[in-house]
Amino acid sequence: MATLFTRIIDGDIPGRFVWADETTVAFATIAPITDGHVLVVPRTEYAQLTDAPDDVLAHLAAVAKSIGLAQQRAWGAPRTALLVAGFEVPHLHLHVLPAWDEASLSFTNARPDLPAGELDAAAERVRTALRETGHADHVPARLGSAAL
Repeated sequence: MATLFTRIIDGDIPGRFVWADETTVAFATIAPITDGHVLVVPRTEYAQLTDAPDDVLAHLAAVAKSIGLAQQRAWGAPRTALLVAGFEVPHLHLHVLPAWDEASLSFTNARPDLPAGELDAAAERVRTALRETGHADHVPARLGSAAL
């Protein structure tokens, strides 16, 4: 059975996509720890980090770096955080988020009750910053599409 993330990638469940390429997509989480919190997800289902081939992991890391630079630009954050937990969905994903301190990097700070408009606006800020940093070719034409 397809994972929740595969269903989002396939368009069966709505997603706020900021990045799409042949290997990877990135979309806003519905429970961000900080504004601009994005999940970088391989299109192929791997249950966890250690299941993925090295070339896929390298690509995910490169995409996470590009998104992190865009987040720093969009929010003026001094750092970008990268978290890999994977307990909530058995489909490898990297949490990439603007960060100001380590204390705030806890899933207990997740905000699952933000209005859709705020989630859309944060995702659009990431999309805009990705375009401004030279990654327009990987920003989907529509926020709700993973199409290349």
